Amino acid sequence: MAIVRPFKAIRPTRDKANLVASRSYLSYSEKTLKEKLENNPFTFLHIINPDFKDKIKKKGIEKFKLVKNKFNEFIDKKHLIEENKEAFYIYQQKSTTHTFNGIIAATAVSDYLNGYIKKHEHTITAREEMFKEYLDTTGFNADPVLLSYQQDESINAILSKYQEIRAEYEFSTTNKSLHKLWVINNDSDIKLVTDAFKNINNLYIADGHHRSASSALLTESNNSNQNKYFMSYLITEDQLNIINFNRLIKGLNNLSVNEFLQELNSNFQINETSNCNASNKDEIGMYLDGKCFLLTAKKDSYINDCVNKLDPAILTNNILAPILNIIDEKTDNNISFISGNIPISELKTKVDNGEFTVAFILKPIPFSAIKEVADNNRFMPPKSTYIEPKLRSGLTIYSLD
Repeated sequence: MAIVRPFKAIRPTRDKANLVASRSYLSYSEKTLKEKLENNPFTFLHIINPDFKDKIKKKGIEKFKLVKNKFNEFIDKKHLIEENKEAFYIYQQKSTTHTFNGIIAATAVSDYLNGYIKKHEHTITAREEMFKEYLDTTGFNADPVLLSYQQDESINAILSKYQEIRAEYEFSTTNKSLHKLWVINNDSDIKLVTDAFKNINNLYIADGHHRSASSALLTESNNSNQNKYFMSYLITEDQLNIINFNRLIKGLNNLSVNEFLQELNSNFQINETSNCNASNKDEIGMYLDGKCFLLTAKKDSYINDCVNKLDPAILTNNILAPILNIIDEKTDNNISFISGNIPISELKTKVDNGEFTVAFILKPIPFSAIKEVADNNRFMPPKSTYIEPKLRSGLTIYSLD
């Protein structure tokens, strides 16, 4: 039984929604971030970067206090307003290739702790602590955790009902995506949504493992009613767009190209090809020394369980750790993770110009495999998946105060 509830979102006024909402600040180049901060006084990026004009940047809790002050300033100036009544929010994001429809809600931390909200990735303790301090100091959460669930006809009916009327927000962004948001504040419709999720046994984290973990950590020190929930965006499993994460590696652990290929030959069938894209089972693409290869794992090179049969684990267990001596992928400076929506030509360029030595191109992991990992309480290697949609920050904000 999934516990979700409506909440009083703090959100932009209708006329400023397109100006406030932003991508994650980490996705902007330094130049673009500077331009947005200098030319858009309403962007949520001002809240996240309150000291962008300061020569000496603050860190940790001191930085978080500045974030809170800027957040309160946006409220005082009426750029952001608090909902009069608790509500659910239907959010639709439509790109040139995908349409995502779901509900923004407050989701129970207890479901996360009890295992009804299932995870498939390890979290890093230091990041959990950092996010927990951030939430505790700023008193708000502006980035929903992406959760998925199995199709439910009653929830679909609610989505369809509201999407026939005018949206509270409707705007396009420069990446050619259309964004719409509807407010569900009718008591009977709120009950329909709440009751429908009670009939859903499990939710699966698609994106936001650290945000979920930090919310759970916060309840240990401050178990207020608001802290018992975290903001989430709930969509059906079939809508998720799962993209692969590729790997770029510096150096070959003092091996020559030929020596490295000889090492690979123990556990892989190696075929030089004109295309680095892998498509078959147990197949990994590789770009090395100006050439494309397809590496097919030999059947006795891995254990056929829910984690170790997946490409990221096959790569880690047979190449990265034993041959290239990359033991901890979360901290090793010799490995970089590049989402699969970056063209392979860019990876090749980074290898050809000497910035990296070899690129590994993986296949997207189907959600059925992700669920199998989560259902067995197992975890994938870091950066195994890049899952869309990626939501805009600042459209709905969950207050922790």
